[in-house]
Formats: sequence, structure tokens, C-alpha cells
Amino acid sequence: MAFKPANHIQDLQYFGEFGGVNPSISDSSTYTFLSAKSMLDTFEGNTEGCYLYSRHSTPSNLYLEKALAVMENTETANVSASGMGAITQVLLQCCAAGDHIVSSRTIYGGTYAFLKNFAPRFRVETSFVDITKLEAVEAAITKNTKILYCESVSNPLLEVADITALSKLAKKHHLKLVVDNTFSPLSISPAVLGADVVIHSLTKFINGSSDAVGGVVCGTQEFIDDLRNINHGAAMLLGSTLDSFRAASILKNLRTLHIRMQQHSFNAAFLAEKFEADGLKTVYPGLQSHPSHQLFKSLMNTKYGFGGMLTIDVGTQEKANALMELMQKRNIGYLAVSLGFYKTLFSASGSSTSSEIPDDEQEEMGLSPGLIRFSIGLDADIERTYKMMKTCMLELSIIQA
Repeated sequence: MAFKPANHIQDLQYFGEFGGVNPSISDSSTYTFLSAKSMLDTFEGNTEGCYLYSRHSTPSNLYLEKALAVMENTETANVSASGMGAITQVLLQCCAAGDHIVSSRTIYGGTYAFLKNFAPRFRVETSFVDITKLEAVEAAITKNTKILYCESVSNPLLEVADITALSKLAKKHHLKLVVDNTFSPLSISPAVLGADVVIHSLTKFINGSSDAVGGVVCGTQEFIDDLRNINHGAAMLLGSTLDSFRAASILKNLRTLHIRMQQHSFNAAFLAEKFEADGLKTVYPGLQSHPSHQLFKSLMNTKYGFGGMLTIDVGTQEKANALMELMQKRNIGYLAVSLGFYKTLFSASGSSTSSEIPDDEQEEMGLSPGLIRFSIGLDADIERTYKMMKTCMLELSIIQA
């Protein structure tokens, strides 16, 4: 694929007001106008380059938004205070009372809880489907459906969405295809494949240092302007505003994302192959055994690999907990939620990041209590890491010598 998002980020040129190689941080909540007419024009959205109030926009946030739009090959973007802030503003902007959403059944637990438990308060209903079965997706669409929602690579089961096919389906039924690309930045470019809106939790791989929370919506200028509208825009009215200092720090980390994703992917692929050879039930899109391996290959920007996320199923929650505690004790990684950190992070998804999903639904979708989700770190000697992990598994009789 000719699209090279990391190179595009590298080509961005920002100077600070004093010539600094990093743009200056805008440390203001409000902005002055030289004339009352300019203020009026700005309130009406007719003034380019003028800032109104930091809940609406700031120079620091716009720098980050421009870089993220370039990364995802969209016209523009809007950053928010969290990934959930980005997700909820899109869903509420697109849907009104009586509307309907078709969503993948395997999504981040917070998104699932919003769609299942919160959105119905506004009379917005959701049908959860197996996103890998296009017939099931189309069968769930009704005359009230407004959004087709999925994750490029699902959390935590690592199912791969056929974004190209879903885009065609969305266009056929006049829907917006909204794709959460948090698990696969750079590896997959949903907008290039036909997605209308691309969402990220900036907290994860994009920031990469587990010290900031943020989100972004990437889309057309028309859609982002609608989100920011002072009268009916969900981004403006719900107030999920990203702080300028955090925007500046995330922008700095974004510049190394292409290097980090290559290492995350390399390390995850190495471990996945080893785990599978050891007889562990291993799920990773880069394995030939993954049911969507060829699909991922057809969608991916090859340079960035199959991503840094993998799962293994050790059978029971007791074994999963024992293994994670031992790996943390041996300093292999951290027993923690989230992903994209320089250290490997692991958690039992059924009792953590997917705990909002009822047990019977977890069982139906194949989310076992013994499933451990790994966000593989940036280890320089991944073979050493594997040997340490294997030692832990042998001690707990999870694998046999």
C-alpha cells in the first residue's frame, strides 16, 4: 500500500512562536479579540484561525489534531479528554431518540456498557453481532439504523473487521461506518479502507507512556465542524476537553509511534509463535492459525506488522491470576489494564476490561475466564523475555517440559 502515515507525520513542520522545534503550549482558557465583530464571527464559526474558548479548541490541540488526521488520512480531527469521550460524542452526535446502532459484539467493555446500558436512556438501541459474519451484520440493519460500529482488531478477542466489506455495506444502507482503531494504529488505516469516522484512545499506543488520557475522532471537515458546533455539537456541549499540556506531550510521543509499533509487533509475533509451539491456545492476527490472518494481511500497512496485542488461554481464572502475579514478581511486566506501554502489560479480560459484559454473553462470544490479554512491550531481548515467561509457565504446570 502506497500510504505511509508515519512518513507523513515526519513531514509535519511546527515551530514555536520563538523558533522552538516544539510548538509553544497555549496556556489559556480564553482568548482575546481585537474587535467585537471578530468575536461574533467566531461564535458563528466563520473565522479561520481565531480561538474562542479552550473547550472549543486551542492551538495546542489543533497541532495534535492535524498530526492525527495526517496519520489516519482524514481531512481533520478533534481530540478529547479520553477515548470514551471520543466514542460517546460520535455516537450521540449521529443518533437521536428512536435510532439504532449495529455494533460488533466484541468491543471494549466501556463501549459495550455505554451502548447496552446508557444509550437506551436516550432511546438509542443497539444490536450486537458477530462482525466477522457480514450476513449477520446486514440482517441486523433496520430502517432506523444510523451507525455500523466496530473495532479494527477487537478487544479482547482480536477479531479482525473486514473494513472494506463493511464500508460497502454501510454505503449500501446509507450508514456511517465508525471504526475504533486503538489496537492497530499505523498497521491498519480504516479511512483508507472506507471508514467514515476513525476513533482512537490516545491513552494507549499513540501516547505510549501510560501517563496521559486522551481520545480523538478523525473524519471529514464537515463532520468535525458538526461535533464542535456551539449549538448542537456533542464535542462542544458534552465538554470532554483535552488539556493543552497533555495534547503537547502526546504530540511529542506520536513522533516515535512508527518505531514503537514496529517493535511492539515484532515482539508480539515472536512470542505468539513460541507460545503456540508450546501448545498454548494463542490468538494473534500474525499467526497462520488466526481465522482472519489473510484478511489482516490484505488490510495492513505491512511495515508495521500485526500489532502488539495477543492472548493466551490458560484454562481457568485461578491459573491466569497465578501466572500474571508470578510474571509481575519476576519483573516480566505489570498486572495492569490498558496497553501500549514500554513494559508488557497483562490482565484477565473477563474480570477486568470486559467485566461490564455479563458472564453468559462472555461465554457465548468465547471469552474464557482463563484468557489473558497481553500488550507486549518494547523489550530489546525478546528471546530472554520468552524464556522467563516459559519458566513461569513450567513452574505453574501451565505447559509441560
